[in-house]
Amino acid sequence: MHDTQSEDDQALVEATLRNRDAYVHLVNRYEPVLSRYVRRLLGSRAQSAEDVLQETFIKAYVNLNDYDRTRPFSPWIYRIAHNEAVSFLRKHRAEPRLIAGEDGRLILERLAHGGDMNEKPDPLRSDKEIASAISGLGERYRDVLVLRYLEEKSYDDIADILKLPAGTVATRIRRGLERLKSVLASLGRHGPNE
Repeated sequence: MHDTQSEDDQALVEATLRNRDAYVHLVNRYEPVLSRYVRRLLGSRAQSAEDVLQETFIKAYVNLNDYDRTRPFSPWIYRIAHNEAVSFLRKHRAEPRLIAGEDGRLILERLAHGGDMNEKPDPLRSDKEIASAISGLGERYRDVLVLRYLEEKSYDDIADILKLPAGTVATRIRRGLERLKSVLASLGRHGPNE
């Protein structure tokens, strides 16, 4: 089975290496998904998200000759976006965005739909409960769950993006899910304010 997205990406990379004006096609392809991803990492800092996205595309362009064309392009550029967002958060001593509202519900729905959770998410759970449960996971688990269940990346892609062994990605996803289930169960027994 061939991944036409990867084949198209490779053709665009080759075209860009021959003619820098072709880079606009890669930017157009990845700007919507990377913008969404960076905003999920940074939160409501719209201007900062745009700056991080711009730096991502600049770094990708400058380093395009170093990109290993035997590997998929998508995880490579996601890794650059992830690193830029993490650098921004460190530089500004900012906390990562809490995953709440629509994104939090989407994670729970995809977990239930994919069979990763035994029960369907409770539609009556408040956004505050969902945000509390997911934010309580810690960055190492939040990162893999966002990439897996919001960005819908494969384990191999997540390993490439976060520069982790695939086994570590699988372990973090499993442990993150276990913690999420535990926190949600605890909230169900005690309520969000207890």
